[in-house]
Amino acid sequence: MEDRRVERGDEVLLYFNERKSWIVRAEDRKFHTHKGIVDLSEIIGRPFGGEVATTLGAVFRILPADYLDHLERISRRTQVIYPKDLAMIALLANAVPGARILECGTGSGALTSYLASHVRVSGRVYTYEVRAEFQENARRNLEKLGLQDYVEMKLKDLTEGIDESNLDSVVLDMATPWLVVGEACRALKVGGRFVSFSPTINQVEKTVDELGRHPFVNVKTIELIMRTYKVKVNETRPDTLMIGHTGYIVSARRY
Repeated sequence: MEDRRVERGDEVLLYFNERKSWIVRAEDRKFHTHKGIVDLSEIIGRPFGGEVATTLGAVFRILPADYLDHLERISRRTQVIYPKDLAMIALLANAVPGARILECGTGSGALTSYLASHVRVSGRVYTYEVRAEFQENARRNLEKLGLQDYVEMKLKDLTEGIDESNLDSVVLDMATPWLVVGEACRALKVGGRFVSFSPTINQVEKTVDELGRHPFVNVKTIELIMRTYKVKVNETRPDTLMIGHTGYIVSARRY
């Protein structure tokens, strides 16, 4: 088994429990938490998977910080799509290395970053946003995740037209996706994929109706429900609380 150790400058996840964890950098400074203070220089040279104790005796597990850790901490100025929906959207959009994908709107950049992480290094995500403050926040988030080189950001209303052509996919997270179905059709290559995320069924009805007026096939609408479990010997059962409805995903393919 690999015995990888923390090096100076590494990003590290200090894991306490499923509700509390922190991303820090291994360096010469003190890190303050409600569970006590950690001398971050003490984790340098320790194995990943090991432990470090705070001044109050709390024990944190030392793990390498990855993309999902950062995604959970993304700076939010808008509602962020849940991971369960992110994954399905990326799958339906066929987000693979080298793909050219248009996205609207950028929001906080969570979906943007997830798509960019799939299309890199030779692919590109073109993301449209109408609010400058949202775009700037998303830009900072992408820089933190190291994905800015795979994204082209545009401050523009997509209903005024799509600049790109011969796209592999168009992914929409906007209030009126049906208004850009025609533009999406013109921008997509034959076989290209259309994916739209909407919180209400009324938006879905209008979008599906508009897709039927253009050369699209395989039009589908799905909703993903995720249920977590409390697992303990002789006590396993679904958690009392769960995330219910988040949104509907409409997908189609251009011919």
